[in-house]
Amino acid sequence: MTEKIPNIIFGTSGLGNLYKELPFEVKVEILKACIDASEGEIVFDSAGKYGAGLALESIAKGLRQLKVDPERVSISNKLAWYRVPLTSKEPTFEPGVWKNIHHDAVQKISYDGIMECYTQGNTLLGEYKPNMVSVHDPDEYLAAAMDEEDREKRLADIYAAYDALFDLKKSGKVKSIGIGAKNWKSIAELSEKVDFDWIMIANSLTIKSHPEDLLKFLKSLHEKDVKVINSAVFHGGYLLGGDFFDYNYVDPEDPKNTDLVQWRKSFFRICDEYSISPFQACTQFSKSMPLISSLAINTTDPTRVLRNVQLSQKKVPNDFWQALHEERLIEPYVLQYLIKEVNASIL
Repeated sequence: MTEKIPNIIFGTSGLGNLYKELPFEVKVEILKACIDASEGEIVFDSAGKYGAGLALESIAKGLRQLKVDPERVSISNKLAWYRVPLTSKEPTFEPGVWKNIHHDAVQKISYDGIMECYTQGNTLLGEYKPNMVSVHDPDEYLAAAMDEEDREKRLADIYAAYDALFDLKKSGKVKSIGIGAKNWKSIAELSEKVDFDWIMIANSLTIKSHPEDLLKFLKSLHEKDVKVINSAVFHGGYLLGGDFFDYNYVDPEDPKNTDLVQWRKSFFRICDEYSISPFQACTQFSKSMPLISSLAINTTDPTRVLRNVQLSQKKVPNDFWQALHEERLIEPYVLQYLIKEVNASIL
């Protein structure tokens, strides 16, 4: 892939009312803050799943109100969920997650289904057409298989969906094809048959979780000129003090969460000792891993956008990484990427 992706791209799940409802005026302020914090082209990452299309609508309506030139904006639309009327008290596709949304969504992963999602997404986005497209969460689609036969059928559905995306690329309607998934092993499996231009890993390469096998996989992608976008590096906000880890509520009193709760306590303590914010630590770690092209960050607070961009670029002292290593909060093999001059005795 020759197309350049900015170092920072902006996630938009909050514009779809993830966890809480945001007034439209605040959404416009967020969009403006993202634009003001960017130089040149700006990339927004979105999906039909975000608020059953509400995020896509909010992007278009907000950018239109701000009179932003469509040529300056690049949209990444992750496809697989199609807006339908809401016929129950709350949405059925992810109950309890999306607040005060007025539509439901159904999953459509097939050739025709992805084309329908693409067309609907374009309708919601208006003049702000996506030039980066992908199949959203194919890992979850595969994980829902009832048996091996069902899994093979679902795998065929995913490959058919990518046939649709590559037809869109051949016709010049989109510029690049990617994948967004939480389980990086699914990306590795699919990459054996699909020539991705880029991948987006979520909850996978973070200060809390950084498997060595994943780093090896990224090296293989680099050799094929596949760009890597690192997203969800706060594990759903838990590493910043939230209550949800990878979108699941963490009860601190539940014994099964003891290790996770203790990890965060130790992490926060070391951050305090070195006067480093958890946000800065998480983003610097995730950007420092090898072969990462871009970092996706998300916020529901417009006053934090510029600060977050600046913190993501601010270096962290070597002693901080050493302290995390000594507390066994990070694996020793990542120190070579975090510390320029590494003492061999600690590896």
